[in-house]
Amino acid sequence: MGTEQPSKAFPSSAEDAAAAPVAAPPEGFSGFSPEPFLPYRAFRGGHAQTLAGTLLPRRHLLPAGEDRLFRVADDVQVLCRCHWQTDRAGALTVVIVHGLEGSSESPYVLGTSAKAWAAGINVVRMNVRNCGGTERLGPTLYHSGLSADVGAVVQELIAADRLPRLVLAGFSMGGNQVLKLAGEWGREAPPQVRAVAAVSPAMDLSASSDALHQLRNRIYEWNFLISLCRRVRRKARLFPGRYQLRALPWFGSLRRFDEEVTARYCGFHGAEDYYQRAAASRVADRIAIPALILHALDDPFIRLLPQTRARLLANPHVLLVETAHGGHCGFLAAADGYDGRWAERQIVEFLRRF
Repeated sequence: MGTEQPSKAFPSSAEDAAAAPVAAPPEGFSGFSPEPFLPYRAFRGGHAQTLAGTLLPRRHLLPAGEDRLFRVADDVQVLCRCHWQTDRAGALTVVIVHGLEGSSESPYVLGTSAKAWAAGINVVRMNVRNCGGTERLGPTLYHSGLSADVGAVVQELIAADRLPRLVLAGFSMGGNQVLKLAGEWGREAPPQVRAVAAVSPAMDLSASSDALHQLRNRIYEWNFLISLCRRVRRKARLFPGRYQLRALPWFGSLRRFDEEVTARYCGFHGAEDYYQRAAASRVADRIAIPALILHALDDPFIRLLPQTRARLLANPHVLLVETAHGGHCGFLAAADGYDGRWAERQIVEFLRRF
């Protein structure tokens, strides 16, 4: 699709950054160029960036939101927390989607929301179905491929609220969902949807699941598994008879959980079928609205396969920014006039252009 664009791969020193070549921007990116990412010296490695990005305390100057339910299927609702500017229809609106086992209260969601709000943007913090304490709002489980849920929220905001300009932002699993939705829309995206941004998107689910099971990443995998198993137990109590999981075993790997739970109860033929059908990489070449993707090469467990990278680079609507460091949804830089959350700053600066 058009002339292949090089990614912007930023080095990790001021000297190298000053000498780094600047790629020509893809379509829709005129006037936008991401700042070089220079990691905070105390957190240079991928694990340090990932853990510090999650665990370091932070403040969020975000006013109280309005809770609102959106129907995304006949028997399923999702909870969004909405923050409206005084002139709701006159402001840009961003829908932000969290990652696996996160919620609208995840630190990166709150941080991005606060920056967007300060920039004059309406904010809709979306809880993926079952997340944020919403298990009782529908009988089904969630999975990484539920891009249609995001689409249902967007369609209601357009039809019911008559919002003229919307953008989407997602982190990790949420990044996969918003990119998958943009690819599924292709050239038929609602004209009100102007752009999409994704941080550390889990676009290649099979490869990332395998990376998560590596010994050095087992702490992340166990954290996900413990949380997922607790959620399934809560669902089983809320909807008796639907889930045959009287003695939920220790699955040992996310792939096995997806084989025995996600695939079984979400309509897939197995984990690999789920990973293939739910991945945004399948439709990356069909994205036809401006899309900014931020990915760190030292992300401990999210893998971007060469064929996926090639599809992104060949798509004239996509700007893929790959940094040497940043970890998974970390991207902690020195606090030079802002809080140092580089990825949040870049996506807000990009999206506010629309």
